[in-house]
Amino acid sequence: MSAEVKSNPNTETGTQFLPRFDKAGLVTALVCEMGTNSPLMVAHMNKEALQLTIETGEAHFYSRSRAEIWHKGGTSGNTLSVVEMRVDCDQDAIWLSVSPNGHGAACHTGRKSCFYRRIVKQDGSVSLEMDDDSPLFDPDLVYNR
Repeated sequence: MSAEVKSNPNTETGTQFLPRFDKAGLVTALVCEMGTNSPLMVAHMNKEALQLTIETGEAHFYSRSRAEIWHKGGTSGNTLSVVEMRVDCDQDAIWLSVSPNGHGAACHTGRKSCFYRRIVKQDGSVSLEMDDDSPLFDPDLVYNR
C-alpha cells in the first residue's frame, strides 16, 4: 500500500512561494545550463542560500560537508548567473537555469558539468564510462592543492 499524498492548493497551484525545506532545513536544487537545459550540478539550499540567490542573481548553496553557505564560484571565478528559477509542484525542489561564468565550468573537477560519467552495465558488471567533457581549468592550480 502506498501512502496517500495530501494536496495543498496554496503550495501546488497558488502563486505564493512557499518552499518546503526538509528536516535538515534544506531544499534540493537542480542546476541546468540556460538554453540547452543540460544538467550541470545538483546541490542543496537552506533558507539563507535561497535568499542570497534571489537577492544577488548568482547561485548560492549550502555545503553539507562544510556546514556553511557556499557562493558557487566564489573561489574559482566560475560563478553561475541565474537566468530563471522554478519550483516543483510541491515546492521541495528548485530548478535554476543559469549562465556559467569564468571558465564555463560548474564542477570543481574543472569540467562543465558534474555529470561527466555514464553508468554502464556490461557482462553483468556495472562501471563508469567517461564522456568527452574535458576539464576547462586545472583544479589543482585554481584551488591551490
